[in-house]
Amino acid sequence: MGLLDMIGPVMVGPSSSHTAGACRLALIARYLLGEVPKRVEFGLHGSFAKTGRGHGTHLALTAGVLGLKPDDERLKESLALAEKEGVEVVFKEVELGDVHPNTVRMVLEGEKERIVVTGSSLGGGLVRVFDLDGFEVRLTGQAPTLVVKNVDTPGVVARVARILADDEVNIAYLTVSRKKKGGEAMMSLEVDRPLSEVPLKYLEYLSYILWVRQIPPVME
Repeated sequence: MGLLDMIGPVMVGPSSSHTAGACRLALIARYLLGEVPKRVEFGLHGSFAKTGRGHGTHLALTAGVLGLKPDDERLKESLALAEKEGVEVVFKEVELGDVHPNTVRMVLEGEKERIVVTGSSLGGGLVRVFDLDGFEVRLTGQAPTLVVKNVDTPGVVARVARILADDEVNIAYLTVSRKKKGGEAMMSLEVDRPLSEVPLKYLEYLSYILWVRQIPPVME
């Protein structure tokens, strides 16, 4: 057990689950979009919906999509900052079924991309994004993570793993998901360090790779 596990994260309060965790979930979603969002819809589930506003969850989520971290004092002013930057923010209550009570579904729209990200704040500032556009993923924010959307064709996982190995990047955790055989697929890879620029560009160049996102840790 580390010091963070005992005393909790450095953050603007009041709640590690409803504030720090919420901010980190939205920050991961911002990285996944790959651009500044123009509109964000937060679907709040469970206790996020019932008690979130009192704990500042709406402020923390907004701060995250603006690129702010949980310890940034501007978190308290995030709604005003979003309005100033022209980012439309909408909140609504949703029922997401049998998931953690601190769960949010985030719909982010930018100039080029639209993504739907669902994740949970697990307590103590720990988070897990488990769904991206209907694909199963695993993003905890504790390690650099590579997210690859690709055409479902034989050899893609092996090719991606080979590119990482050639760059001496070790894979700590890998998830692979597809909606149908031969359609689109997605993999998320938690790694020991980020992929270097040249192999990252090569990966993006491959014809069967639709897009790539390299997500930095958000648990500092």
